Amino acid sequence: MASSSDVHVRICGQEMIKYDLEIKALIQDIRECAGPQSVLAELNAAVKERFNLLRRRIQDMEQMAKEQDRETDKNAILTETEGHRKQMLSNQTAWRKSNLACKMAIDNLEKDELLHGGVVRQRKVTKESLVQTSSDITENLMGISRMMAQQVRRSEDTIGTLATSSRTVQESNEEFKSMTATIHLGRKLILKFGRRELTDKLLVFLAFALFFATVLYIVKKRLFPFI
Repeated sequence: MASSSDVHVRICGQEMIKYDLEIKALIQDIRECAGPQSVLAELNAAVKERFNLLRRRIQDMEQMAKEQDRETDKNAILTETEGHRKQMLSNQTAWRKSNLACKMAIDNLEKDELLHGGVVRQRKVTKESLVQTSSDITENLMGISRMMAQQVRRSEDTIGTLATSSRTVQESNEEFKSMTATIHLGRKLILKFGRRELTDKLLVFLAFALFFATVLYIVKKRLFPFI
């Protein structure tokens, strides 16, 4: 049976795919939009809302990856999350290009209307729309810049974590080498003490043999002095 964590990860992934498809559909609507500016503004508001939802789901996915017990599960979730983040950045680029194309088309249409109508008030409205368009594009670019800065900070945190893990592995390797050297030294000492014990036994045996030979010699001289 799948764990609660696995279910949450799967649901979060499905929601990110859903938001990605909705964003793509809205970007296509923007690309095909012929105006007016109010319709384009509504489409852009809907795209921003989907991007905010998608961004929160990506953050949730990263948090769930950190809570995993197994390193393989953590890496798998982070890989999936990174794929969604790259897709989001690609959608943001497509969104910006679609906005530029749509606004240029609307501007051209308004210019044609001005040429045929010759109304000064319409020209003023067009200038205001251009100012609003420029403001919207600037806001979108600032949002993309902030998102890229967040991505850079996350990458720096990931690199720091990898460096810490590398140092831990290196320290463990050094400790293992030290323990191996200690074990080899202990083995040599044990072998040395074993050889010394054998030598000591041999010396004791020779000493007893010499002692008994001396005793026998003395007894022989006392009992049989002329032999």
